[in-house]
Amino acid sequence: MIAGHEGVAGANFRERHHDQGPRRRPGGERSIRDRLRRQGETANAAGPPLCHPHLHGRAADPAKFAGLQEGDAHVIRNAGGRASDDAIRSLVISHKLLGTNAWFVVHHTDCGMETFTNDVMRGLLRQSLDPAEVGPDGWKDVGQGPGSTAGDTIDWLTIKDQAESVTSDVARIRSHPLVPADMPIYGYIYDVQSGRLIEVTAATAAGKV
Repeated sequence: MIAGHEGVAGANFRERHHDQGPRRRPGGERSIRDRLRRQGETANAAGPPLCHPHLHGRAADPAKFAGLQEGDAHVIRNAGGRASDDAIRSLVISHKLLGTNAWFVVHHTDCGMETFTNDVMRGLLRQSLDPAEVGPDGWKDVGQGPGSTAGDTIDWLTIKDQAESVTSDVARIRSHPLVPADMPIYGYIYDVQSGRLIEVTAATAAGKV
């Protein structure tokens, strides 16, 4: 499973060929996990890799930074890379219909989801639906209104601590009744400054088969 600024994904994505039916690509869980580990080691030894920006902000495909080619991984993106209901829905589809056999949750440092809370987001939306601005004192609504209270019932899945959020997401996926008991789930944090990919051991432990 690969995920970045916005993301949760299934590994070993199965390609479908009209004339051959489903076909599994070689590699699978172990090879993808090894690539993730090697990427982190390379960054430690030689500084940020060329794909350094792929998980940050308006980044391109986050799977490519780990050396994965098209078809090697199924990438599911959302704000903060959180294990929302819709992300889990996509994971279940990726396994049941596309044959993915390992999932990796990847968050990144300096994430915008760390800059606000549920209360802040709800307050901004109550004032107006226009874009807000952020300054030294945090987020401020500058719209003309009207706003809406519909955001009061939404859990915006904000982040206080990256390691805790990765672990929480892995645990939530692990405990979902539609997730197979033998599906390995791993958790990582991508450091956008150093280029290191750091495994969150507590998350991987929570996702252990």
